[in-house]
Amino acid sequence: METRVAVIAIILRDSSAAVELNALLHEFDRYIIGRMGVPYRQKHVNIINIAIDAPPDDINRLAGKIGRLEGVSTKTVYAPAESN
Repeated sequence: METRVAVIAIILRDSSAAVELNALLHEFDRYIIGRMGVPYRQKHVNIINIAIDAPPDDINRLAGKIGRLEGVSTKTVYAPAESN
């Protein structure tokens, strides 16, 4: 199965969504390369970046589930596809 490398950028405005977000990340943990979280207290947001190597359908599924959480915004950026 072909995989792609991507970064999912997450802005968490409602900290009550953190439990649901972490549950989703745990569900897809086999694909996660790494994660970085930065609390930006002055603006009351948490900035989270997830580096992932997974089949594109799974990346889209995870990003879609995250984007449906209340108080959460997300964008996904894919690395260029490998050329043979």
